[in-house]
Amino acid sequence: MTRRIDRLSEDDRVLWNLVARTAKPLKGKAAVDVADFRVEPKPAPTPAPVNGAPSVAAKPRTQHVSHALDDQTLNKLSKGRLPLEGRVDLHGMTQDEAYSLLFSFLHRAHAGGIRYVLVITGKGSSSGGDGVLRRSVPAWLSTPAFRPLVSSHDHAARNHGGSGALYVRLRRTRT
Repeated sequence: MTRRIDRLSEDDRVLWNLVARTAKPLKGKAAVDVADFRVEPKPAPTPAPVNGAPSVAAKPRTQHVSHALDDQTLNKLSKGRLPLEGRVDLHGMTQDEAYSLLFSFLHRAHAGGIRYVLVITGKGSSSGGDGVLRRSVPAWLSTPAFRPLVSSHDHAARNHGGSGALYVRLRRTRT
């Protein structure tokens, strides 16, 4: 059974566009132009007034993000006693591509009940400095867009990529 393109979810469409841009056409076939697709954050809905009363905006519930994993969890992940149930590699991507892929990956992993994932940023190839994604990804994980998904994150152990990768603990799904 084939799936029609108009039935793809937003996350699937982002992922498809990233893959389609990297594909090379077969010999003798023309390349298909793939349009850019960017995930725009959706504005939060405003509550409607009840019985003509002026609307009072409810105070948004803030979720504290502890950036570092606890030592015991970090040790278990590095020794392989806690499974990494998913991994995403952001090597060679622009910031826009990496952000879209990371957001859709973490959203799908969270919806699937996955707790620990590995995000590979690479160490970067800039002269004398850190890579752009290596600096940006930890900052992204602390933004409001990722807060409902990410509980904490920390640098990976050497055998999982060291400073070029991050362990990410996702929040538990509410049932």
